[in-house]
Amino acid sequence: MDYNTQRKKLALPEYGRSIHKMVDWVTTIENRNERNRQIRAVIAVMGNMNPHLRDVNDFKHKLWDHVHIMSDFKIDIDSPYSIPTRESFNTPIHTIPYASEPIRVRHYGRNIQMMINTMANSTDSELKEKTLVMLANHMKKSYVTWNKETVSDDIIFRDIEYLSGGRVKIPANMKLAPAYNLNTSAISPAPAKGSNVGKKVKKKR
Repeated sequence: MDYNTQRKKLALPEYGRSIHKMVDWVTTIENRNERNRQIRAVIAVMGNMNPHLRDVNDFKHKLWDHVHIMSDFKIDIDSPYSIPTRESFNTPIHTIPYASEPIRVRHYGRNIQMMINTMANSTDSELKEKTLVMLANHMKKSYVTWNKETVSDDIIFRDIEYLSGGRVKIPANMKLAPAYNLNTSAISPAPAKGSNVGKKVKKKR
């Protein structure tokens, strides 16, 4: 029995073994003109596998590059594009650096933590004061959303001082918006005084 595991490994499995065999066969053709003619026929077959991309220039360029990859960069043809090299497809992988600093209070998230740090380093007192009010109200909304309970202003102020490492001091007269005015679904608006919410209405006979 002939198993795929015993056969040559496919460079681009999405094209299948038949296309790889075609490319290998074209590579063995000695006449250059015939080799160029046959490889164009193979590329046409490759393009038919994705007909919606067949007339896109970048896609054609990709097909020619794939021919070189499948031939292990051994095929000698007149390509309408620059001939790729093995090194051009072996560029080192650049890892994305992740923030190493842990999230100190998870229900606020890393962005709030970074914004508080930026605010603490700011020298513009007026901008700093406006940013403080905006962040504090947003933190109150986040707290209520995740904890499903009311929260006092003192808890938010304490968290801001904690996240800033004591660099941000809260003004003594600072007040935040009530929890039910922060556009969050976690807390329902308090009924207005004297309203009929929750009261039974007697039907007139």
